[in-house]
Amino acid sequence: MSIDFTLEGGVRVWRAHGIAHIEFHHPQSNSLPSRVLAKLAQAITDEGAHPESHVIVLRSAGDRVFCGGASFDELATIRTEEEGLHFFGGFAGVINALRKCPKLTIGRIQGKAVGGGVGLASAVDYCLATQHASIKLSELAVGIGPFVVGPAVARKIGLSAMSQLAIDAAEFRTAEWAMNHGLYAEVHPDIDSLDAGVQKHASWLSQQSATAQAELKKVFWEGCENWDSLLAERAAISGALVRSPESQAAIQRIHQSLSAKKG
Repeated sequence: MSIDFTLEGGVRVWRAHGIAHIEFHHPQSNSLPSRVLAKLAQAITDEGAHPESHVIVLRSAGDRVFCGGASFDELATIRTEEEGLHFFGGFAGVINALRKCPKLTIGRIQGKAVGGGVGLASAVDYCLATQHASIKLSELAVGIGPFVVGPAVARKIGLSAMSQLAIDAAEFRTAEWAMNHGLYAEVHPDIDSLDAGVQKHASWLSQQSATAQAELKKVFWEGCENWDSLLAERAAISGALVRSPESQAAIQRIHQSLSAKKG
């Protein structure tokens, strides 16, 4: 059985042979505004509860960029700490949805992942990528830091490697570096090979015991039970910092540059 439908906010879901695909899209390098984050979190929660979904594949549209991170269109409009908390809380919502989902999740990373995109890749249970899927935590370059995604990244690759990414905020690390540090389980030469790998793993998992996988996932995420409150606290830090003069100047500069390119 195959079901294909679109949720408002740039998120598409389809389901076939026990595999649920959740795909997000944004014309600006698959960046993540609040509406996309909210729909992503809802789709993950819904598919986690759906009896016909045995495994979930998280993916994005296009072939060049997996996720450009936070939406600069929205960052540029934040005027209060409350608005900042709401925006960064959206990333917390998606990470916690992936953490709580009783189904195993597979990440399909076809291109570059920046900021929140690295957080998504870190929060899935198994991640495959192409050789073009370099990574960067760029938050410090705009006056904040990877506070919300940091716990997910550190859990996957370790605090030392996460701190290197956070400090080297202007530099991309290669897909091979990401695989060597445990973020990616496999790195493929191209998208066709990536899709074959994703399909292979998803098909196999869809035929295995759902109860065993749910119990295994609990083991994977032991020690993270406080993340509802932890990530909310981290979102509050980013929400406060994003209103600083340094952060606003950097955001406005980048936003203007992106707007000029669109024009």
